[in-house]
Amino acid sequence: MTAQEFQQQSHKIPVDPGIYKYYDKQDTLLYVGKAKSLRKRVSSYFSKTFTSYKTHELVQRIHRIEFTIVDSEQDAFLLENSLIKQFQPKYNINLKDDKTYPYIVLKKEPFPRVFLTRRKINDGSEYLGPFTSVARVRELLDFIRSNIPLRTCKLNLTDSNIQKGKFKVCLEYHLGNCKGPCEGFQTAEDYQDSLNQIKNVLKGNLNPVIQHFRQEMRAAAEQMQFEKAAVIHKKIEHLENYQAKSIVVSNRMMTADIFSILRDNDLAYVNYLMMENGSIVQTHTVQLEPHLDEQDEEILAFAIAQLRTTFNSLAAEIIVPFPINYDEAGVVITIPKGGDKKKLLELSEKNVNYFKEELFKKKILQLEGKDDMERKKVLYQLQDDLQLPEVPVHIECFDNSNFHGSYPVSAMVCFKDGVPSKKDYRHFNVKTVQGINDFATMKEAVYRRYKRLFEEKASFPQLVIIDGGKGQLGAALDAIEELGLQGRMTLVGLAKNEEELFFAGDQQSLKLPYNSESLKLIRRIRDEVHRFGITFHRNKRSQGTFKNELEQIKGIGKNTADQLLKEFRSVKRVKEAPETEVAKLIGAAKAKLITAHFKSPETTEPTAAEGDNSAS
Repeated sequence: MTAQEFQQQSHKIPVDPGIYKYYDKQDTLLYVGKAKSLRKRVSSYFSKTFTSYKTHELVQRIHRIEFTIVDSEQDAFLLENSLIKQFQPKYNINLKDDKTYPYIVLKKEPFPRVFLTRRKINDGSEYLGPFTSVARVRELLDFIRSNIPLRTCKLNLTDSNIQKGKFKVCLEYHLGNCKGPCEGFQTAEDYQDSLNQIKNVLKGNLNPVIQHFRQEMRAAAEQMQFEKAAVIHKKIEHLENYQAKSIVVSNRMMTADIFSILRDNDLAYVNYLMMENGSIVQTHTVQLEPHLDEQDEEILAFAIAQLRTTFNSLAAEIIVPFPINYDEAGVVITIPKGGDKKKLLELSEKNVNYFKEELFKKKILQLEGKDDMERKKVLYQLQDDLQLPEVPVHIECFDNSNFHGSYPVSAMVCFKDGVPSKKDYRHFNVKTVQGINDFATMKEAVYRRYKRLFEEKASFPQLVIIDGGKGQLGAALDAIEELGLQGRMTLVGLAKNEEELFFAGDQQSLKLPYNSESLKLIRRIRDEVHRFGITFHRNKRSQGTFKNELEQIKGIGKNTADQLLKEFRSVKRVKEAPETEVAKLIGAAKAKLITAHFKSPETTEPTAAEGDNSAS
């Protein structure tokens, strides 16, 4: 749907709050969004320039729009989250969390049993949770069973069966772990009191349980049952010790949900701490994939809605690091500046950082700090997996980088014995390539690197990784052939998305096992060359080393030039675009200036700054 087509029907869009749904030509749901004013929000997609390519792609694919009007922003918020969860549209934020969480179930039966389950079925039983950790649930159950007597048998304890004397007490009764309801030694009311205490323990509310046991201890002492009183006293001590371990910040009663967020390129991580009665009873971190140019505030609000629903939270206070638009009746949003709540937020931020680092460590292989045998073992495995003639003790990896399709640079990282050799890293300002040409840029970088090594009679790497597909690999091989260095090293191409490896001349790619040590090392090297290349490019831009040709046109300022680059992705595309398309974005007067500039015979293609800045 074009902006012009949208304008013809925009007057039909209601101004009320509600949700909107975008469909493509195949009638596939692409995106669900909420709005305070549907007309204003939907119109913004067709009237402004987006910095995100994904948002631009979404708008290009919209064929049909549906609306649902609701009474309030809060209703729109709840309906949006419900529809996203149900349909999981391609362009909505994706919460990567497919785990099955354990519950503690109070079975619907006479004298209910209490046990762990992962299956929540509609059988009338009461399910407490879910919980983020099976170990935590088992610890809770062990704690409960050691302090609150409950039956563990599967007997059908109906009143008639008990009255008929069908059952006899078992060893659990004689050990003091059960009060013997099977023989009528415990009433249903007393058993229900025990269940209520369990619910308090699971909510972190131990004070009522402790008070209950203190009353029992005093009653036993008054009746001269001192041994029984001593047993109850030990249970009280156990509960008080457990309570002391559970309190994180202070012993003041506090019930709240605490959330923090960490962005990392195209991913986001959100940590959730559930605090009840001064105790942290749940902690969980999730990974999210934003598919449009969502801000941190939008991502965090989405995650909060999803996590509070998943874990059945009814906390009336939510603690977050910055203001968010979150509409839920009776809920207060707090942005703490100090005190206990600030400490809780810092604890959440510590957890989310730890989660991200652990994911990174699992994904890549870090051999720093490992002994020589461990490093060699991985390199031997890589040699075997890639069928290399030599052990790859020296590996180099190349990658290209550019800014919105302009100003290309290249980077190379070097790993020796499986660890980075940063003194051998190199970056290259492109000198011989006009405009954007990934293949020619790769060829230039590879040629300059190994021409220098050949002239200096330095050692060559056993393995060279070209970050890109067959085209980039072919360009790199052309450089090696021009230098006459065939056979001196093995070159492989690494596909950016599928993590497939390509060898020269092979029709089929090689896919290493996802968790293999070899692939983890290759990922580590690839991520390092990305980091090094992007950092170099960012520094060059901040220093003003790159000259934007659009800014050299009289009457065109930096903001206009940046706007054009964001829309058309390169100076070349601006040059090739019809004047009418450019005018839609920046106005007719400025579009004429740009057209006149590029028609001038003196105009030349923009190039990156000269100089090699430690490149070889």
